[in-house]
Amino acid sequence: MRRIYFLVPDISATKRIVNELLLARIEEKHIHVIAKRGTPLEDLPEASLLQKSDFVPAVQQGLALGGSTGVLAGLVAVALPPASTVVAGGILLASALAGAGVGAWVSGLVGMSIGNRRIKEFEDAIEAGHFLVLADVSADRVEEIEERVKQHLPEVEIESTEPKVPAFP
Repeated sequence: MRRIYFLVPDISATKRIVNELLLARIEEKHIHVIAKRGTPLEDLPEASLLQKSDFVPAVQQGLALGGSTGVLAGLVAVALPPASTVVAGGILLASALAGAGVGAWVSGLVGMSIGNRRIKEFEDAIEAGHFLVLADVSADRVEEIEERVKQHLPEVEIESTEPKVPAFP
């Protein structure tokens, strides 16, 4: 899946984009709209906290960093004299899992409080009253969807396409 970003000037064009995406058989759960705080979106699919924050990348980084730290701590614990080789594998595994869990938890909390890095570049336009539509489509349909939207709504700016979309937001 890849995420396409459309910067749309007004709510009527946003509704037309969403309808065009639905006609292209993009499920509503894969369409997200971001607008200025307090702007009524009516029946448009609003982006959730997972799309608006850096939660997923932060959890991924926390898992990697916490797991690495846990493995290092386990290796230090194994190297100390009282540890036997039978217990060493358990200590190493437990410390790696604990480190990954704590790292994911802490970085997830931090990521929830930070705005999405990809959306930051659109903040000025959103504050000016534009709408940002995010569409998650399969990689082989990106060009087809972009062309379809451009054909029906030439005033819409296709800003960028994200290389890949995290699996669960």
